[in-house]
Amino acid sequence: MNPKSTIKGRGAQQHVPNRFFELSHEMRDDFLEFCKKEGEVSDKNKTLYLEVFPKTIVNKVESPDIGMSYSMNAYQGCEHGCVYCYARNSHEFWGYSAGLDFERRIMVKKEAPKLLEALLKKKTWKACPIVMSGNTDCYQPAEKQFEITRKCLEVFLKYKHPVSIITKNALILRDLDILKKLVVDNLICVNISITTLSEETRRILEPRTTTIKKRLETVRVLSENGIPVNVMLAPIIPSINSHEILPLAKAVSEHGAVSIAYTIVRLNGAIGAIFTDWIHKRMPDRAAKVLHQIESCHGGTLNDSRFGTRMRGEGKIADQIDTLARLAHNRYFKNKKIPKLNVDLHEPFKNGQLKLF
Repeated sequence: MNPKSTIKGRGAQQHVPNRFFELSHEMRDDFLEFCKKEGEVSDKNKTLYLEVFPKTIVNKVESPDIGMSYSMNAYQGCEHGCVYCYARNSHEFWGYSAGLDFERRIMVKKEAPKLLEALLKKKTWKACPIVMSGNTDCYQPAEKQFEITRKCLEVFLKYKHPVSIITKNALILRDLDILKKLVVDNLICVNISITTLSEETRRILEPRTTTIKKRLETVRVLSENGIPVNVMLAPIIPSINSHEILPLAKAVSEHGAVSIAYTIVRLNGAIGAIFTDWIHKRMPDRAAKVLHQIESCHGGTLNDSRFGTRMRGEGKIADQIDTLARLAHNRYFKNKKIPKLNVDLHEPFKNGQLKLF
């Protein structure tokens, strides 16, 4: 594909219709031609931050195969622009497109720390690890400006409450001072997402994420400071990064990670159209092969919502990936595991300080 015809710095290369809307947005050729003749820009490709005011910030996770009970998201939408991101579909609930809008219309929850504190102080709340973020990255570029994640970590520390973080951004090291205090009482673990060792693959697959070199360095720094790190090799995409499972596992093990986990890519809802458009533009030589192999892992379709199989897939290719992941675990992570977070300290701190009697 001619690089000039792609939208620079974005994963999605198009708007896709919102399934809840009768009307849809379309960029017509005659409009583009008009802009060209008039010397105007048809699409400024700017990111907008929009403040929203939710009533709650922590969500109960009902899904049986997610591996978390509660999650919270300081932001909706994610500027990282990972083309495969399952969270894209949730942007439609806010009235936006799962395509470009997901990357360029970021909703900011400035009240998140106050809402979190109110929850942790409730008499009925029983300590249970809360995951930041179950949906969109809590250390995406917006965090550098708003610092909502840092303020939430201060709340977790104040109330001695366990928290887990999922991110692919080295910005987490900015908050190393708080993380080091949390880990003293075994209140923190970090999940770093590393999808590939190829910087070229990262650049087109996850256009506004931290480089692979910086992510590996983040794993090393966190580990050297006693903070347990699990690396998410996710998602595994057949014929794009499926051949990297063993090298990835070796690299993250050498940088101090204590465990790895993986999922196979699934392209539910609008993500199927977004990914299909993207791969035909970015990797036209292997587009058909990749799409067919993804389908072979999910019963012949890109869309798989079946509990129990959607994360791991099925069929020969899925079995091969699972075998490689097991081999990687046995070779590089045998007798290692993420420690269970401490839920026993929180109760006495519900008033913001240790009770004396």
